Amino acid sequence: MSTSLGFRVSRGVLSTIAPPIPLAYEWASRYKPSEKRPLLDMSQGVPGVPPPDSVQSALGKAASSPTSFGYTRWDGEPDLRQALVGQMKLVYGSNSDINADDVALTSGCNLAFVATTMSVADAGDEIILPVPWYFNHQMTLTLLGIKTIPLTTRPEDGFTPSVDRCRELITKNTKAIVLVTPNNPTGATYSPTLISEFAALAAEFRVALIVDETYRDFIVTGSPPHTVFSNANSLAWRSTFIHLFSFSKAYCLPGHRLGAIVASPILLRSIKSILDTLQICAPRPIQMALAPLLPELRSFITTTAKQVHARHQLFKSRLPEKWHIGAQGGYYAYVKHPFLYVKATDVSRRLAEQVGVVTLPSSFFLEEKESGDKGDQDRERNDEDWKNVEADVKVEEVDRWIRFSVANIDDHKVVKVCERLGQCGDAFGWKQEDDSAN
Repeated sequence: MSTSLGFRVSRGVLSTIAPPIPLAYEWASRYKPSEKRPLLDMSQGVPGVPPPDSVQSALGKAASSPTSFGYTRWDGEPDLRQALVGQMKLVYGSNSDINADDVALTSGCNLAFVATTMSVADAGDEIILPVPWYFNHQMTLTLLGIKTIPLTTRPEDGFTPSVDRCRELITKNTKAIVLVTPNNPTGATYSPTLISEFAALAAEFRVALIVDETYRDFIVTGSPPHTVFSNANSLAWRSTFIHLFSFSKAYCLPGHRLGAIVASPILLRSIKSILDTLQICAPRPIQMALAPLLPELRSFITTTAKQVHARHQLFKSRLPEKWHIGAQGGYYAYVKHPFLYVKATDVSRRLAEQVGVVTLPSSFFLEEKESGDKGDQDRERNDEDWKNVEADVKVEEVDRWIRFSVANIDDHKVVKVCERLGQCGDAFGWKQEDDSAN
């Protein structure tokens, strides 16, 4: 069988990083679980519970309906779009200026981001992304030939982006600023004031502000995530603001791929051509199932959000003292490991292979660096190999962070993860921070 292609793969694909999560699962496949020490997966952000029975039953009926086998509108089922508007007014306030004409449903939020960026930028243009970034966003821009401009966030700021630093990055080629709040990967939740400041910045420079609010329903303060949609806002949000949403997390159905774009109908007319090319329409059975149920599912969402919040507090209280949380919220906690001379990639790999705790290192959410040991990923390391991963000098702080997806597992497993982290300090034999270095 031939192992070579007779044609060239596109430069966009060749310059785009490989999806990193399969690598974490490759590490995990080398762990030998037992009944007493099962594999504990805190890597990919996956709901820890299924959707309510009412959703499962409605989806079964919708999937067997002859109507569901046909296409629906390019922007989605009208009933679900209207129901989503109703839910948004509960979240952002009853005075929110949002209509069904502002909504287009997509095959997941990743596709919503792809379609949105294709509508606002061309190859060679620039889009600003806070770092650490959600890797699929950076991958999308690379595939499209759009230049990613990193906006560095800092631990001392709780990994929230600076409006002033962002202003310095804007050029004549800037077409959009992207925010994710609550953030993936850091879990940082941006304040309403900060989001308003970014909205004002975008309006000042006439660039799009794309805000991915996949995890908005996991904010438990009781206050709106922001006031951009308010009809009392002096800024007309439709001129520059684009809201992205995913049904995957709040409604616990990532396998059914449903997301949304909320933007000016003028922009959606342009996005229509993109969506018709990429998806024709979003999956119809899940739209038909959810439309009448959305109002009654609010209590399920609220309860789940409170449970995840409590799990964050449990994780924080049980985390070994040498492991430090930089930010947490939504699904994630961003944690600095204690090993001064070891990069997070090696720590995450050893946690998966030897300790049975699967996480994602900060390198997955940063600009890819050249590494001389990529071939080493294909084999198991021995004790001498693990000893040799320690560098001669302390690694940079940016390379010491690890993302834990707190929502994936139950409270009992959170406690077990923290116990294993405490045990690995001595077991690994690597130099650690002093107990006083908090």
